[in-house]
Amino acid sequence: MKSLHGIKKTWTLFHPFDDDKFMNRRKFLATTSGVISLAQAGMAKPGKFNGLIRKAVKFGTKPDEKQMQKLKDLGFDGIEGSGPGLEIESMKNACDRFDLSMHGLVYNKHWKVRLSDPNPEVREKSRIGLAQAMREAKGAGGTSVLLVPGRVKGDQETHQQVWDRSIEQIRKLLPLAEEIKIHILIETVWNGFCYQPEQFRDYIDAIDSPWVQVYYDIGNMQKYGPSHEWIRILGKRTLKLDVKDWGSKNGFCPLGQGDVDWKKVRHELEK
Repeated sequence: MKSLHGIKKTWTLFHPFDDDKFMNRRKFLATTSGVISLAQAGMAKPGKFNGLIRKAVKFGTKPDEKQMQKLKDLGFDGIEGSGPGLEIESMKNACDRFDLSMHGLVYNKHWKVRLSDPNPEVREKSRIGLAQAMREAKGAGGTSVLLVPGRVKGDQETHQQVWDRSIEQIRKLLPLAEEIKIHILIETVWNGFCYQPEQFRDYIDAIDSPWVQVYYDIGNMQKYGPSHEWIRILGKRTLKLDVKDWGSKNGFCPLGQGDVDWKKVRHELEK
């Protein structure tokens, strides 16, 4: 499986609206048909992007050939694994069989073992786990690890403390990131942290490394402001996307049924 490092691509991660690990074909089409109908209605006309956008789905730590075949049949390009604990060789072999790329991993400890924890021993443990996930991503042929940098939680994890503690730990991993060519991508989530695009931009800039960029979640941040404005303000800091929709009346929902203005999102991405 070829590494994607150095190739200009943006990976979009679609989230299934199903209790199962992946949706069946009918539910997949129902969820994504909003994109088709928007294009047909002229609301989000297809056109060229600068670079190539490829579709993937979040996966786990070990292969599931039935689900991988389903993804291939549905036209997905790859998966995003989970680490630490990824079964590297078996996942690589399965991806090769189904012609799927594993473009990166989600750091699966970042909510419970946080870089922002008040306990310095926990912060160190989180950093060590993140380093392991980065190495696993490299071994699997990926280019990144998705990271939630912390959580604002009471007077022991204030916004400023999450900012300072997470940056301190992330900076310790910059030499490794550069050495193995793995990006640490900070995801926009509902963790009480940086709910304004300018604030999130400044957080990324404070780390000041090409190896730490943005994993922008279109649906998550629609709650706090139009997603196309987030995309414009974050600019080229955004390397990968989570694709979801969200509406003030219906919460997370199939694409095209929420408040995201997909025409404007496409316009900003095209820049």
